[in-house]
Amino acid sequence: MANVVVVGAQWGDEGKGKIVDWLSERADVIVRFQGGHNAGHTLVIEGKIYKLHALPSGVVRGGKLSVIGNGVVLDPWHLVQEIETLRAQGVKITPETLMIAENTPLIMPFHGELDRAREEQAKVGRIGTTGRGIGPCYEDKVGRRVIRVADLGDERTLELRVDRALVHHNALRRGLGLDGIDRAALVGALREIAPEILRYAAPAWKVLNERRKAGKRILFEGAQGALLDIDFGTYPYVTSSNVIAGQAATGSGIGPGAIDFVLGIVKAYTTRVGEGPFPTELDDADGRRLGERGHEFGTTTGRKRRCGWFDAVLVRQNCAISGVNGIALTKLDVLDGFERLKICVGYELDGTRLDHLPTAADAQARCMPVYEEMEGWSESTEGARSWADLPAAAVKYVRRVEELIGCPVALLSTSPEREDTILVTDPFAD
Repeated sequence: MANVVVVGAQWGDEGKGKIVDWLSERADVIVRFQGGHNAGHTLVIEGKIYKLHALPSGVVRGGKLSVIGNGVVLDPWHLVQEIETLRAQGVKITPETLMIAENTPLIMPFHGELDRAREEQAKVGRIGTTGRGIGPCYEDKVGRRVIRVADLGDERTLELRVDRALVHHNALRRGLGLDGIDRAALVGALREIAPEILRYAAPAWKVLNERRKAGKRILFEGAQGALLDIDFGTYPYVTSSNVIAGQAATGSGIGPGAIDFVLGIVKAYTTRVGEGPFPTELDDADGRRLGERGHEFGTTTGRKRRCGWFDAVLVRQNCAISGVNGIALTKLDVLDGFERLKICVGYELDGTRLDHLPTAADAQARCMPVYEEMEGWSESTEGARSWADLPAAAVKYVRRVEELIGCPVALLSTSPEREDTILVTDPFAD
C-alpha cells in the first residue's frame, strides 16, 4: 500500500488540516513527525469545528491509530488539556487510538518562559515566535539535556535529566533577570503528569515498521510550512525544526524508502504570520480582501496573517526541495470576484532577474516580485466538486499555476468542508 507525506509548501496555514482529514479516512495510521503545539489545524466535520495543535488530525476519525513521532516536541500538560477538550466534543482517545514515541522530547514550563523572555528583551531581529517553548526545547534536544517521554518512567533517570537541564537553564535565566527554577516543584509536576503520558508511550518506530510490513496505509502529517524550515526557510524567521518531507522519515523512525508520495499543500494565494520577508505581500485593498475572505487569523495565536498574491517562485523551490509529487491547491474560492489576478513568476534584485529566493536574509528582503497578470472570474467556485463546476478562468489559473511550479495539482479544495474537494490524482494509489 502507498504511504503519503503531507507538507505545507508555503509559510504554513495552507489548509493542511482539511486535506489530512480528507486523506485520513483512507489511511490506517496518521503520524505527526515534527513541530509542536505552536502549529494549529482546524477541521470542519459535518459542521462541527475541531481545533488541533499537538494531536495528529486522525484522532477525530474512529478506528485509526494516531502517532506523535519523535520529531515532535511535546508539552505534556497541553496535550492532556487538548485530549480533554476533544473528549468533551465526543472524540474517543485511548492508547489504542493514540501513541507517543518513547523518544519524544518534552517541553517544560521553563522552555516557554525562556522563549517569551528572549522575545521581550530582543533589541534587534525579533523572530515573532509563539512563545510556547518550541525553540528552546529543540535546543535542549540538540544539546543532549532534554527530558524525553521514556524518562518519565524511571525516577532516577528523570531526576538526572532535570538536574542536567537546570544547570544550563538557571545560568541562562540569571542572564535574563529571571528567578531560578524550583526543582522540587518541577519534579513533582512531572511525577504527577507521568501516568497520563506513559499510558500512550510505545516504541513508535517498531510499530510503524510492523504496520508498514502488514500493508497498512500510513499518512505522515507535517506542521507549518517549508518556508519555515530551519535549513531551507527564510532564516532566521523560521521554526526550530525541519519541515520538509525528508523529516517524515527521521521524525518517525521509518526509512525514506517507505515514502511513496509527497503531497504539497499550497494556498491559491500567499500568507504568513510573524516577522520576515514576504515578496508578494499586499498592504492595500486587495490584501485586506484576501484576509477577510480567507478568514486569515492564526489557529494557535489568533494573529492576523499577512496576505499577498501567489508566489510561484517559492512554491516551485519548495516542491523541488521536498520532492513533491503533486499539490493540493486550497482556498481557490477566496479568489472569486477579483477582476484581475497576479502571480509572481520571478524576482528582481538590484537589477538582476532571479528564478529563486536567495539565501541571504538582506537579499531576500530586497527582492521585488515580477508579476504576470491573469483574468479573474466573477462566478463562485465555492463548493465545486468537479472541473465542470469551475469557471473557465479559474481552470486557466490552476493550469498556469501547475506550469509555473512544475508540479501537477492532485487535489483541489474549494471550501473548508471536506467533501468540497476535486480529486485529480489519488496519492494513495499503488
